[in-house]
Amino acid sequence: MIQSMAFDQLLQHIPSELLNESGGVFYSGRNAWVVGRPLYVIGLNPGGCPEKLAAITLANHTKTAADQDADWSEYRDQPWNDAAPGTRGMAPRVLHLMRQLGLNPGEVPASNLVFVRSRRERGIEAMRMQALADACWPFHEHALGVIRPKAVLCFGKTVGAYVRRRLNAHELVGEFVETNKRRWRSQAFKGDEGVRVVVATHPSIANWRASPTDISGLVADSMRW
Repeated sequence: MIQSMAFDQLLQHIPSELLNESGGVFYSGRNAWVVGRPLYVIGLNPGGCPEKLAAITLANHTKTAADQDADWSEYRDQPWNDAAPGTRGMAPRVLHLMRQLGLNPGEVPASNLVFVRSRRERGIEAMRMQALADACWPFHEHALGVIRPKAVLCFGKTVGAYVRRRLNAHELVGEFVETNKRRWRSQAFKGDEGVRVVVATHPSIANWRASPTDISGLVADSMRW
């Protein structure tokens, strides 16, 4: 009952003006959205072609998520085209991270900063991306207030910069530098009430399953305070 109440309350914070847009809100089921989950995951926005996926609106994707098993995870359980669930795109990399952290994907609250779909980040022009992020933030603000995670994991710098600003996370408290030629950095910052904001390499580009690019240690450290 408590789990259902938390999930159902979040529905009220989805922007009503976006309900008919192609996209989605929940990447995990009811078991994830409860107090005490240590990690909150935020991507940028749902990928894919908005025209081809026009039928998958925020409204019907949310209903699908609500009707799934309470332990459902889009990364682990959702097939993509003809690929088996959890085997395509970012999913194997995100699932690797969850295994390294000892977390059940169905118990990790996961969403996107912006709920509207685009093929690439540049598919939504900058001013609209900012406006959409502002419109969607009340959902995340409410979720964070309910869940009170130790760490917020952001996929990429765009998400990281926005979340850091919202959570007043400016003090650098951790860093992971890839042990390869490109030497990309993932960083952790301390925010309001101690929450850590981890600004990670994006799993659509960085292979988190490979040792030189595996961010698991940084995220684990960020969950320990």
